[in-house]
Amino acid sequence: MTDEVEDLNRARSALVRQRDAITKKLGSIELAPISMAEDLTRVLLAIEAVDRALTDAGHPHFTPAREGRAS
Repeated sequence: MTDEVEDLNRARSALVRQRDAITKKLGSIELAPISMAEDLTRVLLAIEAVDRALTDAGHPHFTPAREGRAS
């Protein structure tokens, strides 16, 4: 795997961690501020952009199948 693809995968992982942190915070408060939803939207768009870059590099991201999930 090229350095570029490895960098993209690391960037995607960092963005996923950020997404997870934001959603955890959003889920733990009664009334979420709009700014948190906007932050989440920006992170989701960034993940999509990295996914497109990975596809363009010939290494599309595939989420591993979850156990027990019907095909």
